[in-house]
Formats: sequence, C-alpha cells, structure tokens
Amino acid sequence: MQQIQVTSLSSKGQIVIPNDMRQFLKISIGTKFLIFSDGDNLLLKPIQIPKFEAFKTLIKESKKIAAGKNIKKNDVQKFIKNVRNESRS
Repeated sequence: MQQIQVTSLSSKGQIVIPNDMRQFLKISIGTKFLIFSDGDNLLLKPIQIPKFEAFKTLIKESKKIAAGKNIKKNDVQKFIKNVRNESRS
C-alpha cells in the first residue's frame, strides 16, 4: 500500500516523517536510514539491524560449507592475511 504525505525542511536541514507514516513503516526514534538521490529525488531507506539469530544461522551454515570443502580455521586466517597484504600493495 502506497502512502503519500507532505512535510517540510527545517532551518537545520531536518524533515519530519509524519506519525502515521512512521507507524506504517514501523520505524521509531533512533532508526538509521540510507539516503539515495538521482539528482531530482530523495529516497530514505530504513536500515534494519539483523537479529542475532540470523547471524548465528549464518555462522552455522558457513561452518557446514567449510567442513564440506575441508577448509580449516588456519586456512581462513591465511587467506585473510593474504588479502590484507594484497590491499596494501
């Protein structure tokens, strides 16, 4: 469902997102946004912080993939070191 509302820019460069729009988007005080512009338009995209469970699932799946490919913890550390050395060159 599309929502359209009018707001204005304050002298401090701030805009107010109307309350019903905040409720519709489920955003609250402290929500961080990405802001995009194509030169004519602005797009505010709320940044959703992933749940800790999603991170735990990612780690679990990564360990499964690494085990299936016989990748050891030491291999990962060597790879990280090589990439860091290459980026300094």
